[in-house]
Amino acid sequence: MALGGNKGGMMSEINVTPFVDVMLVLLIIFMVTAPMMTQGEKVTLPEARSEPLPTVENQIIVTVNKEEAISINNEPVKIGFLCDTLKLKLENRVDRDVYLRADRDIPYGNVVQVMSEIKRAGIQKLGMLTMPGKNMDNESQQPSAKQPSEG
Repeated sequence: MALGGNKGGMMSEINVTPFVDVMLVLLIIFMVTAPMMTQGEKVTLPEARSEPLPTVENQIIVTVNKEEAISINNEPVKIGFLCDTLKLKLENRVDRDVYLRADRDIPYGNVVQVMSEIKRAGIQKLGMLTMPGKNMDNESQQPSAKQPSEG
């Protein structure tokens, strides 16, 4: 009794239909869940008149939310470890710009403390993320930034 094709040998073809079906299902799952994973913390940014920030891949964004919790690119970090964590993240980077997103309702002293830790990590350029002012012509709600200042 012969297995496989009409020549009597073993069948050496792989049926890829189940593989393609599984890959399509995984693709759909990732397409649906990816936007949900990129949502960060809720931060009410202060408003300012400035130009929109050009999008750069792999930006380092330090966030301080309303509860005064600190995170680097949505990874929680304690204030005592902020300096060391930034040093590790920027170890092999050419672009050493860091952007700070701070909720407008937190005390100014806390923002200054975070800025001090960022500067202590050796960051020379620190940008402040804001929302466009209400009286600006640009109606979009994309964050804008003051250009990083030399420290």
